[in-house]
Amino acid sequence: MGKKDGSFMPIIFVMIASVVIAACWDQIPFIKNAVHAVLNPSAGVLLKWNIEIGMIIIIFIITLITTLLQKYATDQGALKELKEQQKMLQEEMKKFRDDPGKTAELSKKQFEFIPKTFKLTSRSILFTGIPFILFFRWFNDFFVLLGNPKFFGFLNWFWFYLIFAMLFSSILRKMFKVV
Repeated sequence: MGKKDGSFMPIIFVMIASVVIAACWDQIPFIKNAVHAVLNPSAGVLLKWNIEIGMIIIIFIITLITTLLQKYATDQGALKELKEQQKMLQEEMKKFRDDPGKTAELSKKQFEFIPKTFKLTSRSILFTGIPFILFFRWFNDFFVLLGNPKFFGFLNWFWFYLIFAMLFSSILRKMFKVV
């Protein structure tokens, strides 16, 4: 891979920084206090107003931002082309499913797409990795203070977030034509 393809180093740096921030949340009060100072009067107010509707609004905003970053921080043309090539390769594999040698050869070609696809799709991590960790740590602190309320009577905040983020993501990705 040449310089033109970019490097995984910024992505790795953001991932490591995210883990360090998450681990130091309680040890370095500045991080925790700064995040609480920003999110308590904004997201916290929404959650105190109505926990379920407020959380849905917050999840929608986070998912909207993430979707827009995925659309504009990734090369959508290159991703679309890679997906089309993968689809053609899968169709070819179906034709040769009785020929183990040809199937193995096509599988090897298919594995060549993984690093390219990962590199293209993970670019948005540069912008969302650390904010996500900060938000999730804040969510945890906020809901622990509220006594770990259950959404709809049975879901904890994490599962509620995950379900609605997947729902909103699928809708927004279709709306914005994100590959």
